[in-house]
Amino acid sequence: MKQIAIASLVLVYVLLGTAPVRTQEGPAPAAPSPGSSPLPSKNPGYRIGPRDLVAIRVFETPELNVERRVSEGGDVNLPLVGAVSVADLNETEAAQKIKGVLESKLLQKASVAVQVLEFRARPIAVIGAVRQPGSLSFSGRWTLLEALTAAGGLGESHGSVVYVLRRADNGLTDQVAIPVDDLLVRADPRSNIPIFAGDLINVPVAVDVTVYCLGQVKQPGAVASKSSEHITLLSVIARAGGLTDRASSKVLIKRNGRDGPSELTANFKRILAGKEPDVELVQGDVVIIKESFF
Repeated sequence: MKQIAIASLVLVYVLLGTAPVRTQEGPAPAAPSPGSSPLPSKNPGYRIGPRDLVAIRVFETPELNVERRVSEGGDVNLPLVGAVSVADLNETEAAQKIKGVLESKLLQKASVAVQVLEFRARPIAVIGAVRQPGSLSFSGRWTLLEALTAAGGLGESHGSVVYVLRRADNGLTDQVAIPVDDLLVRADPRSNIPIFAGDLINVPVAVDVTVYCLGQVKQPGAVASKSSEHITLLSVIARAGGLTDRASSKVLIKRNGRDGPSELTANFKRILAGKEPDVELVQGDVVIIKESFF
C-alpha cells in the first residue's frame, strides 16, 4: 500500500508541474539500473556538514532521486518526507538514516545511497606564495596540481617545496613535502598527490638568505641568495669570485645556531675533488678563508 501511495503522490506532483525530483542546484542523479545495488561510499572518512551538496538515490523509487544542499542546521529536505538531519554522518551512515525514515513513512523497503558532490563544510585552504590564496570549495577529489591551479597558480616568490598538511579524524596531523621541480618541471606523477576535504596547502615564500664570505676571496662581503636555492660552501665561494692565489684550502665557518655559536671546518680542495661532501650553509653563516703561508 505504501508503494501505491508514494507513486500516486509523485504522479500528482508531476501533473501539477511541481515534481520534487529536481532542485535549482542541478538535475537529479540517475537512478541505479534495475538489479543493481546503490553505489558504495566514495568518501568513507568524510563527515557531512553545512553547505555540502549531496546526491541521494533511492533504488525502489527513482522519482525520489535528488540533489540537496545541507542546511546550516545540518538537515536535508527530502520530497514527501521533510527535513532529515545528516550532520556529522559519513555517506554510509546518512544513507542508513534516510533509509530508516523512508521505510517508516513511505516505503516498505528502501535501498539508499548518498554521495557528497561538493565539500563546502571542510574546504581546502591554500596559503603562501600563490596568486589567489584562501579557501576553495571543490567537487569530488582534486590533485595537488588542480588545487594550485584553482588558487591561480604559484606566485613569483614561491619557494622550492609545497607542503600539504592533513588532519585525521583522530586529531593526528600528517605533513607531506612536495618539491616544486618534481611537480612542475619533471612532472613526476608521484608528486601530484590527491587532495582531500580539509587539507591545508602551504607554499612558503622564498626569502633572502645572506651569508658572509671573508678573507682570501676575490669579492669578499655579503652573498645574498634565495631560500629556494641550494646554498653550499662551493656556491658561495663561486659567487664571491673564487679564491685568490694566496688562499688556504682550509675554510672556517662560524654559525650562530639555537644552541649558541659554533664553528665548522672544511677543506675546499677535498670538497672540489669530491672527496668530502659540500657544506650546507644557512642564514647568517660567516665563511672565512685564511691566507696560506706555503
